[in-house]
Amino acid sequence: MQKLFGLCLLGLSVFSLNATAQTAITLEEKPFLSPLFSDNMILQRDIAAPIFGWTTPGAEVKVTMSGKTLTTTAGDDGKWIVKLPKQKAGGNYSIAVVGAEKAVLNNVTFGDIWVCSGQSNMEWGIKLTNNPMEEINAANYPNIRLFTVQKRIAYTPVTGIVKDPQNLYGVWSPTTSETVGKGGGAGFSAVAYFFGRELHKELGVPIGLINTSWGGTIAEAWVSKDSLSAMPDFTQAIAQVDIMATGTSGESFESKMSQWYEQNDKGIAAKWNSETPDAAGGAWSEMALPNAWEDAGLKDFDGMVWFRKEIELPESVAGKEATLNLGAIDDMDTTWVNGKLVGGMNVFNALRSYKLPAGTLKPGKNIIAVRVLDTGGGGGLNGIGSEMFLKVGDETIVLAGTWQYKVADALAKLPPLPAQQSNNPNLVTVLNNGMIHPLLPFAIKGAIWYQGESNAGRAEQYQTLLPTLITDWRKQFGVGDFPFYIVQLANFLAQDAEPKSDPWPLLREAQTMTAQKVKNAGIAVAIDIGDEKDIHPRNKQEVGRRLALNALAKTYR
Repeated sequence: MQKLFGLCLLGLSVFSLNATAQTAITLEEKPFLSPLFSDNMILQRDIAAPIFGWTTPGAEVKVTMSGKTLTTTAGDDGKWIVKLPKQKAGGNYSIAVVGAEKAVLNNVTFGDIWVCSGQSNMEWGIKLTNNPMEEINAANYPNIRLFTVQKRIAYTPVTGIVKDPQNLYGVWSPTTSETVGKGGGAGFSAVAYFFGRELHKELGVPIGLINTSWGGTIAEAWVSKDSLSAMPDFTQAIAQVDIMATGTSGESFESKMSQWYEQNDKGIAAKWNSETPDAAGGAWSEMALPNAWEDAGLKDFDGMVWFRKEIELPESVAGKEATLNLGAIDDMDTTWVNGKLVGGMNVFNALRSYKLPAGTLKPGKNIIAVRVLDTGGGGGLNGIGSEMFLKVGDETIVLAGTWQYKVADALAKLPPLPAQQSNNPNLVTVLNNGMIHPLLPFAIKGAIWYQGESNAGRAEQYQTLLPTLITDWRKQFGVGDFPFYIVQLANFLAQDAEPKSDPWPLLREAQTMTAQKVKNAGIAVAIDIGDEKDIHPRNKQEVGRRLALNALAKTYR
């Protein structure tokens, strides 16, 4: 259990040295029209779907669709809401919103909206599932529309949605090979996509999927303060977040991590990130990448490993900018090229793409060095080969293949990692505040939920916590007791020789009890399609299908 706790709470928070990746993202706390409403969107059929935004208090806003105009006035907080007449599934509409500003929304249709949330197994992108390129190339469903909520922590409820059209955060997109491969670290949520695809094929109606998930997160982070306050277990934790809402002080997590590496990483002392590393620690071994290192010589290893690759570049690269792509890495990486720090992330299995300023590369020998720290489960550069390459102008240098590696230290021999407070997704209420509240009061059909790994060990508490979350979301969205379908935890780790009271079976029981006791809930069993060596089983197609079977039977009759 200690190993899994480390994976869930230490290795999955946001820690990025790659600041340039954030430059395209904009955040409008109270825009005239919420980013939930854009070209290509789907609105919920068969109910009076709201459209909303913010303007000057008391200002008039008009919304026109199909020749009919509805008028409203913004409240004292500037928020305005117009509820459209009920519509059947389908159609291709334009909607004009006119007030202090003007917006015209095109290619709007009506169908069913599903919120898709949870931790890493929900976040897991389509590029990291079975047959990824086959699935991506076959993705051509103009009436399955995708919306990814960018990760955001907030100590109090916020209205803003991060909008990054370049990476398909905060915008609606019809499903194509390109869009399903974006909108997340490794593409759109695989479970969500396969669930929506199954519904769309069976029902023939447009399906909208809102992916709001974050790997390694605890369930209580996704519950509002009002609802979580009813559980005495979390009184102290809520009080701590209230204190943080008034402002934080002290040394940053990034600074603490840098100091931790400086004090505990023998690779830094031996200059393994440089062009001429010391031999301290013994000879370097070889590993074919991409690969989970458990399958390539480091069985059951959690800790710090360095990787190096030497590449020869022609004179033509001199003075040119470049982009280094390393694919997915589990958990944390810090990356150097020719001894220069070029990037690093603490978002497990997100695709690494680092900009190299002109002058970083040189003709002849170049050294790429990657330090990887894994805190549990699978580890290493474990994506797919096509995502590992160096792009210099029109030239592409393939990086998949043989790399050198050397173990720095096992996790058990290292001091504890610094605790992350600010920017920590594993605090009560912060993801509800930052990634659920901004969606309100968008009209939805239902929700699917794949989470529980981070709450294993607290199964008895989860028996109350998960129903509390469901009730909380239903209250917040205000569309009644909408269907809520849960993925039961898949099998993971080797089979026990003798039956015993393990955390995961108990958590599965808590999930089952929730599905049985909570109105309009259901469960997709996954005990037979997991992987004892991988906490993230790749067969997300079947998980999505089983969730869809729940919906087809219980919601659509």
